[in-house]
Amino acid sequence: MKIANYAQLALLLTYSLSVVSTVPAQRSITARVLPNELNLMPVPASVQPQPGRLAITNAFTVATKGYADDRLRANINRMTRRLAGRTVLTLPLELAVDENTATLVVQCTGAANPVPSLNEDESYSLEITDKQARLNAPTVVGAIRGLETFLQLLSADRDGYYLSGVRINDRPRFPWRGLLIDVARHFQPLDVLKRNLDGMAAVKLNVFHWHLSEDQGFRVESKKFPKLHTMGSDGLYYTQDQVREIIAYAADRGIRVMPEFDIPGHSTSWLVGYPELGSAPGPYKIERGAGIFEPVLDPTRDQTYKFLDGFLGEMAALFPDAYLHIGGDENEGKQWDRNPQIQAFMKEKGIKDNHALQAYFNQRILKILQKYGKKMIGWEEILHGDLPKDAVIHSWRGPGSLAEAARKGYNGILSAGYYIDLIFPASQHYRADPLPADTTLTPDEAKHVLGGEATMWSEWVSPDTIDSRIWPRTAAIAERLWSPRTVTDVDDMYRRLAVISRQLEELGLTHEKNYPVLLRRLSNSENIGPLATLASVLEPVKEYRRYQVRPQTMISPLTGLVDAARPDSEAARQFASMVEGMLGDVPRYRLYRSEIRDSLAGWRDAGTALDLMIDRAPGLEEARPLARNLADVAATGLEAMDHLTTGDVATIMWRDAQLAKLDEAAKPKAALELVIIPAVRKLVIAAAEVSPAK
Repeated sequence: MKIANYAQLALLLTYSLSVVSTVPAQRSITARVLPNELNLMPVPASVQPQPGRLAITNAFTVATKGYADDRLRANINRMTRRLAGRTVLTLPLELAVDENTATLVVQCTGAANPVPSLNEDESYSLEITDKQARLNAPTVVGAIRGLETFLQLLSADRDGYYLSGVRINDRPRFPWRGLLIDVARHFQPLDVLKRNLDGMAAVKLNVFHWHLSEDQGFRVESKKFPKLHTMGSDGLYYTQDQVREIIAYAADRGIRVMPEFDIPGHSTSWLVGYPELGSAPGPYKIERGAGIFEPVLDPTRDQTYKFLDGFLGEMAALFPDAYLHIGGDENEGKQWDRNPQIQAFMKEKGIKDNHALQAYFNQRILKILQKYGKKMIGWEEILHGDLPKDAVIHSWRGPGSLAEAARKGYNGILSAGYYIDLIFPASQHYRADPLPADTTLTPDEAKHVLGGEATMWSEWVSPDTIDSRIWPRTAAIAERLWSPRTVTDVDDMYRRLAVISRQLEELGLTHEKNYPVLLRRLSNSENIGPLATLASVLEPVKEYRRYQVRPQTMISPLTGLVDAARPDSEAARQFASMVEGMLGDVPRYRLYRSEIRDSLAGWRDAGTALDLMIDRAPGLEEARPLARNLADVAATGLEAMDHLTTGDVATIMWRDAQLAKLDEAAKPKAALELVIIPAVRKLVIAAAEVSPAK
């Protein structure tokens, strides 16, 4: 796993409560916001509102024109079922015969590639009038993307369900838009993968990066080397038939499946069954902790390459995608340094350091992959002067290093800024861009930047919680990779993200559903009100601080309050917006004053009530300091509001004492942080200054 080396941004706790004004008809929207009745995500390349309203009733039908295969028909069927579920209408699943009377006509020029590929044409156009909707695409995959947009256009009022008139022309900004799911540290069953593939398709992601081997587990059946999965997986692995099932499921939705087998480091699980491949004598055992470990393959022995030739050949036949990810990251070379035979080999070959030795290893792996018709992709550590230009660089350091690789002629993708396991808010991911506006790349160099991937490293996720770490924030990343660079309005992103999050639930994703389940389990009660109030203003600590403040292993249960808490607190964001509005605009002071007081009073009361709840729920004991801090922080906020309301300016001594209390309360407890504190701090500072007019 890459430890993303980018500066931690301050939490953005802003949220717009105002409604975006309607964009006049005929105006093309390629920047900022959509009309407020549209909740499209990702924003299409061009949207032109048109007059008219297409009613969605029991008479809804779909017809195809031109090319139509089983995959297109299956996607139309799924779209119709989802439409029926949203509208509670009984809709026919059979295709209409007469395109003139159909509600939606889907016209394809030709088939897509049998195996989804990097050069897939995903463009489409969609026109809605008061009489009909027409979706045109050059390929089936383009039609699949257009069907998702069609679903997102559904609106409703007292007269029923409808789609507003609109003309959309759309194509992705980048061809590589991925989601990495690490199933090695914590295994994820097939149903988890399938529902997340459905989520990916809904927001137009097109690469499932399947991270299949790690120090903590080897997750694919190998018929040639069975000790890989029998001894390196704790019995949790995918059979080759299950792999084929996932590949077919993804392909049906226009999604590539790219496997990653991390070598030469992150390889403990390989060595449990085959210690002779290691750079130090065994025995080895599966790692239970998190972090970077020493075991690494021996790159100096022909036996290593013979083994990898057999294994990679087997996997190349199993996975049809053109690319195979070799990892190549975080090898500290400690075992190499201590191995006399490896040191002698380096001296004999004139290999000056471990980076050069890994480059030697990569070159031999590249030849094996080329032998089996695969292109190599790896993390930035694989970049070396001798690396052939057809290798792809996967950047975890940032757009700068990605640009450097592009200048050298290497294709690359970005994951820095998209590490969703770091628990940053959607707004921060939204600002990361593979090709930022200030890029210095020439147009030809910029073509080497293929896109990016969100990365779901799985140290701290289980099948019960992984969806809440992926969604809905990954939809914001999907927009950054699909939509024009000029689509940057954070407030409008959050407006639409809330809608898309609800729609993702219909696919079986559990990011909302499992939240109260975890809280009920923790509280041993159906009455989770006070606990839910506390959890709503908590966020897990950012980056990799959880390692330090709440030590756990890979076999620890992930059922604590930190696992239930969400990465991006909507309650805190709304509260911060109200405070900002109240302090910044005198007329709005009256508007927000009572709402701010109500919020603070609710938090104070919940913090007090939690003491009794925790007495009956030992699993919540670690949350007791957080509950008490919530009550104290809310009380401080109410005191500040009293000063602001009466116009009685607080003393500097009071202000400094309250700020010190807030500083203490801001310290993480149980790997959680109270994220309302920055807004309460503003109230305290304002209370000691000139108060707003009453």
